[in-house]
Amino acid sequence: MTEFDILVVGEANPDLLLRGDVRPRFGQEEQLLTAADLVLGGSAAITAVGCATLGLRTALLAAVGDDFFGALVRDQLTTAGVRLMPYAAGGVPTGVTVILSEPDDRAMLTLPGTIAALRPQDVTDALIQSTRHVHVSALYLQPGLAGGLAEVFKRARSLGRTTSLDTNWDPSGAWASLDDILAHTDVFLPNAAELSAVTGAANPDTAAAQLVALGTTVVMKDGARGARAWWPDGEAAAPGRPVDVVDTTGAGDSFNAGFLAGRLGGHDLPESLRWATVAGSLSTRAAGGTAAQATRADLMP
Repeated sequence: MTEFDILVVGEANPDLLLRGDVRPRFGQEEQLLTAADLVLGGSAAITAVGCATLGLRTALLAAVGDDFFGALVRDQLTTAGVRLMPYAAGGVPTGVTVILSEPDDRAMLTLPGTIAALRPQDVTDALIQSTRHVHVSALYLQPGLAGGLAEVFKRARSLGRTTSLDTNWDPSGAWASLDDILAHTDVFLPNAAELSAVTGAANPDTAAAQLVALGTTVVMKDGARGARAWWPDGEAAAPGRPVDVVDTTGAGDSFNAGFLAGRLGGHDLPESLRWATVAGSLSTRAAGGTAAQATRADLMP
């Protein structure tokens, strides 16, 4: 019996979410906002809270500083039922992201801080053995972890654990090859633009086929259209759920939580994909990534 159902590895930081007249105009021109919210952010943290909300025993390995932002992160994770694993940040400030949110798009400004602190050796065999599944988020914000993640996932599989990865966007635009990592990844969870960037293929079917050939299942988020999934002997699609969208921040992370909760709960891929699309859709009903996340009751047929 493991202590956790899922260990999420990645980043945890506050998001300062701004809405209203958010497109900056320089020249000392003052602009007025309609809302400003300081909320829990970070792809890994939002995924972890989503998993806990859906009933999974959830641990999070993320570097968090000993500062005001770090205290805020710890408090919100504790309230959500997520166990933040001990990590010495060594005086590095907690990262923070400023999100300029519009109804159909957003821009993000990130101070990396502790976000980039994790290293492969921080994901110890003892941590891996404490969980059923290892999920990694925001890979391209964590170059130190990325360089050894293939070995981390290889160790996880050798210990009988399953693995999943959501790279998120690559701010550098380099999109370094993931082949070594995906060879040890059970589920890859990109959005449509990320899938194209990772593979260089514009057609999702072509792109997914390249990655399925490496042995991974590809689960692609496709915004309001829902999602698609491909695996070695099949594929599936699921529509999104219509909602009145307030903010799309973290919707992909809530999608991940829905999918992983479905799979770890014993559901097949098509049903887990349905859980994912509903969880992602419902999360957009409020500002920030965690305020409106789905419960298990929300995902029942």
